[in-house]
Amino acid sequence: MFMILKGTKFQVKVWKYLKSIPKGQIRTYFDVAKAIKKPKAVRAVANAIGKNPYAPKIPCHRVIRSDGSLGGYSGKGGINTKRKLLKLEGVLL
Repeated sequence: MFMILKGTKFQVKVWKYLKSIPKGQIRTYFDVAKAIKKPKAVRAVANAIGKNPYAPKIPCHRVIRSDGSLGGYSGKGGINTKRKLLKLEGVLL
């Protein structure tokens, strides 16, 4: 199914990368920044992820902080939903 993403060029780039993170795996905000070739844009990446209106179809729940904490979640239910989604995918934190 084709989804038209509406956001800034940068947001769309981040969101497209999020779709490539396999189920059951996680990345850090820094990992995402490196992957889109903007390693110094960690905060901008976090902001773009926080503005993801397509959660959980675009799996922003698979991105955590470098210190291992969950960070935020823009989808319905906030951080509790993020925790549940990761647990359903077999990610143990």
